[in-house]
Amino acid sequence: MALTQSGPVNRFGIHPQKFALWAAMGSIVMMFASLTSAYVVRRGAGNWLEYKLPSLFFISTLVLLISSLTLHWSYSSYKKGLELRYKSFLVVTLVLGLAFAVLQYQGWLQLYSYGIELKGNPSGSFFYAISGIHLAHILGGLAALTVASIHAFGLPFAVIEKRRHRFELVCHYWHFVDVLWVYLLSFMIIQQ
Repeated sequence: MALTQSGPVNRFGIHPQKFALWAAMGSIVMMFASLTSAYVVRRGAGNWLEYKLPSLFFISTLVLLISSLTLHWSYSSYKKGLELRYKSFLVVTLVLGLAFAVLQYQGWLQLYSYGIELKGNPSGSFFYAISGIHLAHILGGLAALTVASIHAFGLPFAVIEKRRHRFELVCHYWHFVDVLWVYLLSFMIIQQ
């Protein structure tokens, strides 16, 4: 194991923390692949209720995609030493992430008002489970964004490799859960 400015690097040139994050994201992909596979198998077994997804899920998707852009702009601003833009876009990203969570909850309430219950037909149960597990991962991302915000506002501004590396990990995870949601929502639409 060698050392660089950002810390230790293994013989393949990847930081152990980045490797751990990517391994965790790989396991998350496998979990959702198994859930979507189970969805297809169960749907083929019959007794499947068809329903239209509330528009709130599409609005929340747009909010999440915009949050990826603002986080990218925040990270880019940090690397360029633009403190105000870095902090501003980071706060906007956090607010958009919270808005996504609220919109998801509102979407569930609307779905429930259509008669699609968690304990009802398997089609509704699968949607609640898949979107709920994804939301749990979003909450983990919001926790990471909160810590990044505490660092942004609590520590003196400085562009240093250790902080850049930590922020990069937050960005990788947030972009990952964004892309994952686009996949999951697309999957649900295609399956209907």
